[in-house]
Amino acid sequence: MSFVLTGGQRNDAVGFESVWEGAPALPGLGAVVMDKAYDSNAIRQFLAMQGIEAVIPPKANRTEAIHHDAQKYKLREKVERFFNKLKQFRRIATRYEKLSRTFLAFIHIVSAWIMLR
Repeated sequence: MSFVLTGGQRNDAVGFESVWEGAPALPGLGAVVMDKAYDSNAIRQFLAMQGIEAVIPPKANRTEAIHHDAQKYKLREKVERFFNKLKQFRRIATRYEKLSRTFLAFIHIVSAWIMLR
């Protein structure tokens, strides 16, 4: 499993390509669920060229109406709950660690602890 750690001050859509390249290849991936920060025509086109459905709600300032599957988007809540549990640990929420590998190690340790609870 690989991870991509992007800067906290970066816009999510800017880091999409590096996150996508760092993600493991999943054969038969039919859809990806992302939040509104990833709502761009370039990202939607990139996913469509690979035959993947983009489940991204449109931003409020989008001029053209784009449909998204609301039922699939509800699955994103489970991931958001997990991240909220991670952020309950102050060392992760405030990122005390200067090195990304140390920070990622704490994420692994806390993730395992959360899963074991």
